[in-house]
This record gives sequence, C-alpha cells and structure tokens, in this order.
Amino acid sequence: MMPRSRTVSLLVALGAISLSACASEEKPVQQLKPLALKEQASNIVKSADGYAVTWAGVLSNANPWHFGEHVVATIVGHDARGAEVVRMDQPLDAVPPGGSLAFTGQANATQKPAKVTIQYRPAQWRQAARIASAFQRFPTSRVQTMRQKDGTYLITGYIDNPYQIPASTLVVNALLRDKAGKLLGGGSTFVDEVEAGSPPRFILTVSGLPKGADIGATEITARTWGSTGRPYEELALGGAVPVHTVKPTSEPFAVDRSTQIVSEYKQ
Repeated sequence: MMPRSRTVSLLVALGAISLSACASEEKPVQQLKPLALKEQASNIVKSADGYAVTWAGVLSNANPWHFGEHVVATIVGHDARGAEVVRMDQPLDAVPPGGSLAFTGQANATQKPAKVTIQYRPAQWRQAARIASAFQRFPTSRVQTMRQKDGTYLITGYIDNPYQIPASTLVVNALLRDKAGKLLGGGSTFVDEVEAGSPPRFILTVSGLPKGADIGATEITARTWGSTGRPYEELALGGAVPVHTVKPTSEPFAVDRSTQIVSEYKQ
C-alpha cells in the first residue's frame, strides 16, 4: 500500500499535468465562410467614345453573425485575343449578416471587350451586435418599370424605413430579370434622409441591355451606404417601428377562449 504522503504528491502532479495540457490547447478559431458571387451579368454597347460596359452582381453572406466589410469588386474585360481592355475596382457596401448585396456599375473601354468577368477581394469580418433577423429589409412600394424610346428603362418607386431612427443615406438597386429569372442588368441611385412613415420617391435608369431584352421582373433592394456595417447596425440598435400602431376598434371577446380551455382541462 502506497503511503498517504506519496499518494497526495502523485495526485498533485497529475493535476498539474492536466492543467498544463489544458492551458497549452489553443482556442478553436471560428471558421467563416467566404462571400459567394451568386449572380453576375454584363453588357457592352457602342458609345460616343468607345464602348460602355455595364454590369450587375449579387454577393451572398452565409455567416449569420458577421458583416462582410471593405469588399472591393474588380471588373475585367478582355478582347477576343485575350488582351485586357478594361479594368475597374469598385468599392462595395457592407454585406449584412446572413444577407446579400446587389451592386451595379459602368465603365468605358476604347476597344470592345469580348468577355467581362467580376471578381472580388476577400471581406474583412466584424461580428454584428444583433442577430441577423434584426437587420430588416427596407420596404418598397409602387414600383414601375417603363421602357424608353432609346432602349433604356426608367424605374420609379418609393422606399420606406422600418426603423425608428432616420436613415441618412440609402442605396437603391434595381435588378432586371427575364421571364425565367435570369439576371440581365441593373442600375442604382441614392436616397437621403429616409424616415419611417414618409417614404421618398426614387428614380433610376438602367441602360446597356441587349436589344430585344424581354423583361420579366424588376427586383428592388435597398441598403445603407458605406464599406462598414455601422450605419445598418445603428438603425437596428435603435429598434424597429412597431408593426401595430393603431388601437383596435372592435369589441373584445366576451369570453377568453384560451382561458376557458385551460380551465376545462384542469377540471
């Protein structure tokens, strides 16, 4: 039988080894999924000083707790021989947690590109202060899409703010799709000082679509402006406008059915 003093010493030594092993274990690093370019479309039309290259894309963020910030899209066009004829870096707004970001743009090229591709730099991640459901969409209403004589599309509508705090600047994007849902192109504009209950009107133009394009749907989205998610986060932290703001005018039920059912069950 081992003496008591040796037994205690052995247990202390084993405990020290166990604590040392736990301390040496590194904390697991949270793996964040990269942004995904879900859709992209580009169009090329002849212009007065060369060619106008327009594009539209949708970035998706599968991480429900993090903003994707400081994202830059790089649009590159090559001619038929593979030579680069246009390149543009486009800083994008922050991609919300568990959400997506639509973006559009335009650049000029002296030579006609045969192929245009969209790439993007990896995002910088920042944990959001609220859950993904707190970042509500900005409602739109009375959207109209009107084809003009020059082949462009004039899009008008109204954008509302679901939060109690006014939104200083919102970016409104319009994505045009064919009847099968394929992305054809898009355009964007800015709207300032959007207050809840007072939706301002937006007007934007989409140009550069191929001749004979058959528009099946117009998809309108809005987001806060800026490479970080701070403006969006401040709106969410300020709280959303209550859904029901008008007191009911109907008479209350004579008998509360839920209470009656519970009473009958207890009996």
